[in-house]
Amino acid sequence: MADVISVSELNHYVKTLLDVNDSLFDLALRGEIANFVQNARSGHCYFSLRDEACSVKAVMFRTDARRMAFRPEEGMRVVVRCRATLYERDGAFQVYVNEMFPDGLGAAQLALEQLKARLEKEGLFDPAHKKPLPAYPKCIGVVTSKTGAALQDIRNVISRRWPSVRLLLCPVTVQGFEAARQIAAAIHTLDQSGRVDEIIVARGGGSREDLWVFNAEEIARAAFRCKTPLISAIGHEIDYTLLDFVADQRAPTPSAAAELAVPDREEQQRILKNIEENIHKNIQKRLALCYNGLEQYNFLLEQNAPDKILQQYSSRLQQMQQAIQTRQKVRMNDKNVQLQHAAALASSLDPYRVLARGYALVTDAKGKVCTMEQLQPEQTICVRSRQYQARCCVETVEEINESTQKL
Repeated sequence: MADVISVSELNHYVKTLLDVNDSLFDLALRGEIANFVQNARSGHCYFSLRDEACSVKAVMFRTDARRMAFRPEEGMRVVVRCRATLYERDGAFQVYVNEMFPDGLGAAQLALEQLKARLEKEGLFDPAHKKPLPAYPKCIGVVTSKTGAALQDIRNVISRRWPSVRLLLCPVTVQGFEAARQIAAAIHTLDQSGRVDEIIVARGGGSREDLWVFNAEEIARAAFRCKTPLISAIGHEIDYTLLDFVADQRAPTPSAAAELAVPDREEQQRILKNIEENIHKNIQKRLALCYNGLEQYNFLLEQNAPDKILQQYSSRLQQMQQAIQTRQKVRMNDKNVQLQHAAALASSLDPYRVLARGYALVTDAKGKVCTMEQLQPEQTICVRSRQYQARCCVETVEEINESTQKL
């Protein structure tokens, strides 16, 4: 009879058998998702993978689930990378999923649309975040394959249009499992270097599957975080990837990206030539205006020359002087006539002329002229004629009665 063992021993033994089997350690498993649940607290995903006949339980831990570029949904066909083992506690056979991919282009397109909607909702495509390209870059970073045609196309266009600019290549793989990580890292490296004025992420033409790597969420977020203006140039004009929506500028081809990145030397020369011609025309126009203005000023200066102005003022001064002299003469004559009249009047009122006719002038002791009414008896007075004066004493003052005197 066989040895008796416990359930724990059995489960542990079976788990060990499964874990040491290399074929079960890294499986690529195709199936349809059923009973999908993501724990809101832990972030772990629990579901089943089934086909037409069987199903197997699956677990995807939060760290791996966060890297998915799409949201799993009920009934979606997927391919997972996983390892098969036994959950000892329940004795349940299950797979631990490391990566999950949609199975087929239709499902992959669905995953892309889901990712695109989520990134757009987060604002990664918002035009407000788009940065303008520098007008005259000195150094351009290029993220592409060092052996691809895209790099040569960019070199040819830039050397023809703006040969003074420098190119700084950050070589990457543009397809395959490691491509997304390398491209995102290259964008970050160039952006942090501080050596480039703008970045071109480029890949030549290819099938849709060849360009699918540029739909990776990792690349889109690296482009959004990039502080340096970024141009996306993936495939041909009809090809669009998520990077095209996040980038600051989208170019249909790598050659077109190079044309966007730098100005055209010949066009700049034409612009400078036009500016030079306009400057020359403006200078000639201004010189003509200045010459015309100078002619006008010369004419005005001739009309208003200092000697002419002085001559005019001298003539006016002479006229004014003559007018003043004439007026002075008239006024002098008028004043002379008035003076003669005043002198004649004064002469007629001269008291000395009256005295010369035999009259006398009576003053008091102080020389003040006195009237007869002011005289007092025994008052000393002075009686003055034209040539003589006499000091007298008033005896009496009597009023003359004309009527009595006549009698």
